[in-house]
Amino acid sequence: MGAITSAELNFLVFRYLQESGFVHAAFTLGYEAGIHKGVIDGNVVPPGALITIVQKGLQYIELEANTDENDEEVEKDFALLEPLEIITKDVEELQQIVKKRKRERLQIDRDKDKGKEKECIEEYEQRLADERERERHDREKGQEREKDRIERDRVQEKEKEREKQHIDRIDKFKNEEDSLASGGPTPMDVSTTPHEIFSADVTVLEGHSSEVFACAWSPAGSILASGSGDSTARIWTIPDGPCGSTQPSPASVHVLKHFKGRTNEKSKDVTTLDWNGEGTQLATGSYDGQARIWSRDGELKQTLFKHKGPIFSLKWNRKGDFLLSGSVDKTAIVWDTKTWECKQQFEFHSAPTLDVDWRNNSSFATCSTDNMIYVCKIGDPRPVKTFSGHQSEVNAIKWDPTGSLLASCSDDWTAKIWSLKQDKCVYDFKEHTKEIYTIRWSPTGPGTNNPNQQLLLASASFDSSIKLWEVEQGHLLYSLAGHRQPVYSVSFSPNGEYLASGSLDQSLHIWSVKEGKILKTFRGSGGIFEVCWNKEGSKIAACFSNNTVCVMDFRM
Repeated sequence: MGAITSAELNFLVFRYLQESGFVHAAFTLGYEAGIHKGVIDGNVVPPGALITIVQKGLQYIELEANTDENDEEVEKDFALLEPLEIITKDVEELQQIVKKRKRERLQIDRDKDKGKEKECIEEYEQRLADERERERHDREKGQEREKDRIERDRVQEKEKEREKQHIDRIDKFKNEEDSLASGGPTPMDVSTTPHEIFSADVTVLEGHSSEVFACAWSPAGSILASGSGDSTARIWTIPDGPCGSTQPSPASVHVLKHFKGRTNEKSKDVTTLDWNGEGTQLATGSYDGQARIWSRDGELKQTLFKHKGPIFSLKWNRKGDFLLSGSVDKTAIVWDTKTWECKQQFEFHSAPTLDVDWRNNSSFATCSTDNMIYVCKIGDPRPVKTFSGHQSEVNAIKWDPTGSLLASCSDDWTAKIWSLKQDKCVYDFKEHTKEIYTIRWSPTGPGTNNPNQQLLLASASFDSSIKLWEVEQGHLLYSLAGHRQPVYSVSFSPNGEYLASGSLDQSLHIWSVKEGKILKTFRGSGGIFEVCWNKEGSKIAACFSNNTVCVMDFRM
């Protein structure tokens, strides 16, 4: 048998991290170990390969330790060693331990044989004594049975009276509750039986050959972009009219290839994408560290080289004159969209940059696996504000619609609200019980198209729940418990009245924000990485791990 190579071991560890949900650790190992440069075909490596190899190795060493030159065959039950002993001791030491434990087991077996004869005699005597005791017990039982019947009748009468009093109390409580049923909702777990969206009413966009990680509607027209692990992005034109199998014409598509020649270049996975404000240009970020600019017709306009690691986040500012990118190389870069040159590179983090978000046209925030958040401004050599308080990597950051509050979420199970007016967080939300993957502000409150509705924050977690927070007082409004696995994406409808959520449980739920309950559900055939609404709020798109993008209509 040939020895396992370091490249093969790296790939097994890389796959183990991916399967265990350690996404960022897998990205980092894959990048530093050059996994994408290897020749290993991941399709032939079964799930859980590393665990299987370790288990088989332990079993082999234990089998070897249980075998010596005089053994013709190994005992069927040879589990005499602990895993830690197998890992820390050599075979000779293990053989001595096995011999000692075999002798001990043999002595125990002999002692058992000696005791069997004595046990048989004692068992016979005990059986006779038990029979005599049983006869005596039966006599006493007959005498007590009549007493029990009289006592039972008396207890039943008491129980009936107690039950009547209990029913009276419940009726009284209900009447009081009805009379007090005014005021706002209280935090509660909410899940109801929703209206199912059937496959016949869904348009399935097929063409990607790997998981679809990102999707985004263009601000102009029925155009949807998707980005995949197959090293392509795609721009789909969705036909007018209702979605589903009865749609008169299929969606037309432009394929945006991020490779030349080979199609299995893992380094060119499309990790993020974003449309400019006019919907005329699409920016894509890739695992190869390059940002690419495309026309809405799928023509490559520009390739931006400067990052030295995968790009995880990419955002246009509202004006459209700058593009912001954040990378595993720990930096963020502002690109001038007129010249496509690097306007400024910000090198403040000590670990990979996971997310970036514009506050206005010239300032923005960045977050990282170093637990830090920096607020930066174009032209300033240092951060204008530093927020520290998270105890683990910060997965996402989002400014509210007015740019006055910054929300963040972390692997430390918390979401926090920050203000430039103070160093400590304004609110620290701790109700989740696992890592929080993403957050979204509602398009409501001052400065939005829905100024009369209160501003809310939604947080989605690996604990399978979504929580809705009102940020004026910092209260939990609803805990939305409808998913059974981690929730990767949430998105508010443009009118702020509905929330779409997508999970690894293959379900897309549409919730009523006002009532905190599920209105509609679609069950796909793969985990959902992202959900998004079109500009009109009439269609929802979701991208799946089974290589598809699904589009469905929304009407109430």
